Amino acid sequence: MPSPDSPPGAPADRAGGSAPADRAGGSAPADRAGGSAPADRAGDGAPADRAGDGAPADRAGDGAPADRAGGLDPAIAGRLKRSADGLVPAIAQQYDTGEVLMLGWMDDEALHRTLTTGRCTYWSRSRREYWVKGDTSGHVQHVKSVALDCDADTLLVKVDQVGAACHTGDRTCFDAGGLPLGQ
Repeated sequence: MPSPDSPPGAPADRAGGSAPADRAGGSAPADRAGGSAPADRAGDGAPADRAGDGAPADRAGDGAPADRAGGLDPAIAGRLKRSADGLVPAIAQQYDTGEVLMLGWMDDEALHRTLTTGRCTYWSRSRREYWVKGDTSGHVQHVKSVALDCDADTLLVKVDQVGAACHTGDRTCFDAGGLPLGQ
């Protein structure tokens, strides 16, 4: 699970130091569609992140997230309740066992790509770019369904996970151990 507050270039998002591919934050190589922090993330000539806050760039200049008017169906976009930086948490769950695999972040464009390609695309808050789960590691998430919760502020993406879901190599990002209760 990525750390929500990792600044760009910070060490790994998880306790235990730097980690290899397949994660939504940190400074190590990871699954992504576009290499290292491109200046023109979308290929439209606009800077990837004008504000420098890790949120998708405000290309329209109206304060709205850059991808709000992108390819996402307006009916879906209108239902989403986003964080201040235009993102929605996306929980990845193994479709046939119910196993919770990881948490990533999506903006409208990442959700659009996920819905149209059948592969999970996330927004990396630390690298400020999109990444497609499995492009580097081969640990692909094949999308089976996507649902919006009752408050319209969280996505549940049911997937068929190939290999490890966590950048540490664990099956899930929650395999590091449970926390003690009642202490």
